[in-house]
Amino acid sequence: MTVYVIAQLKFTDAERYRKYQARFFDVFKESGGRLLAADEKPVVLDGDWERDKIVVMSFADEARARGFLDSPGYREISKDRIAGADTLGLLVHGLPSPA
Repeated sequence: MTVYVIAQLKFTDAERYRKYQARFFDVFKESGGRLLAADEKPVVLDGDWERDKIVVMSFADEARARGFLDSPGYREISKDRIAGADTLGLLVHGLPSPA
């Protein structure tokens, strides 16, 4: 079942975050996932949103998502993300396909 990884970020050190961002695709391309959205200016339709960016990725299943997030390459670059942004991350299970 498809899963989605959703990250909402509030930048705390833009330089460190940009360092992470510059290395992200080289690590992500081996994950088998798809980057669906990465937006620093989303339109808020309802409520208060006090973050600077949202990222949405999809993976074939939870094992692949966790495999990417736990990979040595991602763990290495994520040091700059952690130093550069306060992140709220979610792993969301998709709905089953209609029969």
